[in-house]
Amino acid sequence: MGFQRRRLLSQIGLLCLVGWLTGCESIPWIGKAKDPTPPAKLTDIVQEAAIQTLWSIRPTRGAEGQRLYLVPALAANRLYVADRRGRVVAVGADNGHPLWERDTALAFSGGPAIASERLVLGTSQGELLALSTADGREQWRTRLSSEILSVPTFTGDGKIIVHTLDDTIYGIDATTGKELWRIAYPAPVLTLRGSSSPVIVPGGVVVGLSGGKLVKLDTQDGAPLWEIMVSRPTGRSELARIADIDADPILLDNRLYVGAYNGDLAAVDAATGEVLWRRELSAYAGLAADGNSLFVTDSQDQVWGADLNGGAGRWKQENLRYRQLTAPALIGNLVAVGDFEGYLHLLSQTDGRLVGRLRITKKDGITARPLVIGNRLVVYADDGTLAALAISSTPVKGNAAAPTAQTH
Repeated sequence: MGFQRRRLLSQIGLLCLVGWLTGCESIPWIGKAKDPTPPAKLTDIVQEAAIQTLWSIRPTRGAEGQRLYLVPALAANRLYVADRRGRVVAVGADNGHPLWERDTALAFSGGPAIASERLVLGTSQGELLALSTADGREQWRTRLSSEILSVPTFTGDGKIIVHTLDDTIYGIDATTGKELWRIAYPAPVLTLRGSSSPVIVPGGVVVGLSGGKLVKLDTQDGAPLWEIMVSRPTGRSELARIADIDADPILLDNRLYVGAYNGDLAAVDAATGEVLWRRELSAYAGLAADGNSLFVTDSQDQVWGADLNGGAGRWKQENLRYRQLTAPALIGNLVAVGDFEGYLHLLSQTDGRLVGRLRITKKDGITARPLVIGNRLVVYADDGTLAALAISSTPVKGNAAAPTAQTH
């Protein structure tokens, strides 16, 4: 399938009616349509940052063409990944050597998350599964209301918070899998196919919902502590009114930074829910922040560097438009994003210029945000390729002597 046609299929696949368990039906005329937003073609760049592949393996089948929230997770120097067919694999983080694998025959769609000696994953059938990190043995499974397209979150006091596709939020006992509480929010008729992962904050848990609402709940019983509208749906059509918060909110210095599709980027006080500032910027893939700046992949696959106090843009990288970029990952003084052709791109945090590129796989794209481990990046591609990369965040001095990253 051509990349442009596949991108258009992916765009349509982002939309689903609430209540559909596994997403939208295929649209027969789509093969005849011309992509109105063709992805930017890559041009040669000066390779200012050094990228070294430490190891690369393909332990799973990945997402197999589905838009899922399967991410690499790290604990005790082990990496854990899962795929659409139900395989879960643990490998050594230093060398990629397989430690164990488990075939569950479940259609995994979100996770894993890890705490102590337990990892949990969600499925497209709405099941939450807990496995032992030691050998992958099943500990328990629990049926929830809908597909899990986010990463479950451990609270630190023996609970797991789960956000399902139909905007129901659960509190689950981490030891037994027993449901402790649930709270269901009404979702719009038309939403993006996805849901944000819960974020633990002082005094509770915060979740972004379809329709632009951000809520804070008490982790003990699910009681709402505050609710705000980050972006109110606007527009004449249901499509134009989509304002979902699918990008995971991020917490920094008791401030939450959150972005909505077709809506706003905002900073919110985590304690009170007060909106400190907002600016118009449509975000879907995700955000990242350090003590100085906010970095955003917007819905046109442009990467932004912005000010933490007000959201004013410092720079915008437009040369990767419509390449289905991942959420940004921060490593040293660089920003890393993956794209739909399997490339990893490195940008300068200072001005957004492209300073490095490496193709991880030619078989599929990269949807999961790269995982940062010190000066290394771990990339999990949609075809199941898992790669560990050493990154030099110090640009090569003298661009004339630096190697050139070429497009293949």
